[in-house]
Amino acid sequence: MLPTERIAYSPISERPALKLPGDNRLAVWVIVNIEEWNAREPMPRTVLTPPAGGSPSPDIPNWAWHEYGNRVGFWRMLEVFDALKIRAVLAINGSAIGTYEPIARAARDRGWEFIGHGFTQKNMQKVADEREDIARTTEAIRAYVGRPPRGWLGPGLTETWETPDILVEQGYDYVCDWVLDDQPVELKTRSGPIVNVPYTQECNDVAMMLIQHHKACEYRDRAIDQFEQLYADAHSSARVMALVVHPYIMGAPHRLRYFREALEHIAARPGVLFRTGEEILDWYRAAPTG
Repeated sequence: MLPTERIAYSPISERPALKLPGDNRLAVWVIVNIEEWNAREPMPRTVLTPPAGGSPSPDIPNWAWHEYGNRVGFWRMLEVFDALKIRAVLAINGSAIGTYEPIARAARDRGWEFIGHGFTQKNMQKVADEREDIARTTEAIRAYVGRPPRGWLGPGLTETWETPDILVEQGYDYVCDWVLDDQPVELKTRSGPIVNVPYTQECNDVAMMLIQHHKACEYRDRAIDQFEQLYADAHSSARVMALVVHPYIMGAPHRLRYFREALEHIAARPGVLFRTGEEILDWYRAAPTG
């Protein structure tokens, strides 16, 4: 299906009002991406251009740049989550559960939600068998957590023409790739609907730090500006805000304070609920409107 066949246009101003429990108006979820980069393949992203160009193998500088995040950066970020008592969502490659098991264990012990993020960090249009890749990811999470994941985030938000259909057929309830709204929306598939929970490209450290090349403080400034506008928008109908981080980016020493300060600002405001993706999904499905 074309995107316009999966979801009809719907102006947010013409929908019934969504209500969060109590006097709350904004649901915030924080997604931490944990990836395994195959040293035998070109790196998904680079911080250093090889002196002679091309795609060297092995690409030690860029592989090690990412690896720092899982060895050090994640643990630095974890202290922020613990201090603020925030349960995050772990978007994790299926293979990364074994390779970086202490990270998976820390998330599981804290009751974080695990969502599928491909078996390895590779464009879904380039995997040999998409259905098998999703199934392997699902099984890796189920075996480790004790239940299958309900949510899916494509590596780099990539999908094929069939991804939503395959996800529903394999038991997924929501996806995050369709960054087109501030409220959950339903997508059509060949075997029933799937919900898209609002994700973000604007408050995503990959976009800000690696593509737009902003100073580290841009993450805090933009996250707070995004929050303030969504908070105002939600005066009559609830909104959802996502914050996206990768340990090798916002877990770097010179960036962490700005991630912490953004979360501190948001957490201090009344009417805000930190939630996981599945909690947002369940609320949306049962939410009163009017």
